Amino acid sequence: MKPSAKGTWREKVLYTFTGGDGDKPYAGLAWDTAGNLYGTTYQGTAHGSGGVFQLKRTANGTWTLKVLHSFDAKDGCWPFAGVIFDASGNLYGTTEHCGTLDSGTAFQLKPSSEGRWTETVLHNFNDVGEGGGNPYAGLISDAAGNLYGTTPGNVFELTPGSNGHWVEKVLHNFNGKGDGNAVYGALIFDTAGNLYGTTFAGGAYGYGTVFKIAP
Repeated sequence: MKPSAKGTWREKVLYTFTGGDGDKPYAGLAWDTAGNLYGTTYQGTAHGSGGVFQLKRTANGTWTLKVLHSFDAKDGCWPFAGVIFDASGNLYGTTEHCGTLDSGTAFQLKPSSEGRWTETVLHNFNDVGEGGGNPYAGLISDAAGNLYGTTPGNVFELTPGSNGHWVEKVLHNFNGKGDGNAVYGALIFDTAGNLYGTTFAGGAYGYGTVFKIAP
């Protein structure tokens, strides 16, 4: 949507998905420093399980789509949320389902100098027990590179280990009543390092809550 001098806005379709290159993009977009756009599709791509894409603007003003990764169920499927960048240009996100435990994954996409992107599964969620599974929301990071997110039942932190594996720590489990349940949205930080978010349901009146988690 581009504004004009008269205050009106003009819409331009940058790209139309065909199914084979993606289908049902639920999430928003992320920019890189070169002005390229990045996002996810819930379904479609090579395996039908969704993917991560880049939209690059060409010299004549058109946009070219490149599928950076197609999920194949083993590494996750159905990414509902978008992606975020770290300072090194790596992308991070979540898938809602599939993975080793069929409860979704957290993943990293790392670019190479040749333009290829390599995917790594950072964590396989488990909806049995306190670990939680099936994340709808995306991730945020702190200054140390730790990742934070939500599943419908909890708030979690993912911390990189020295051996390349990431460790999940559950910061809060919702009780489904007073403090809410069904967490579908992403988190935000304040300057003091507190986390804020919302629940879709629960609370005193059953209509959801706004919460804060303090370290």
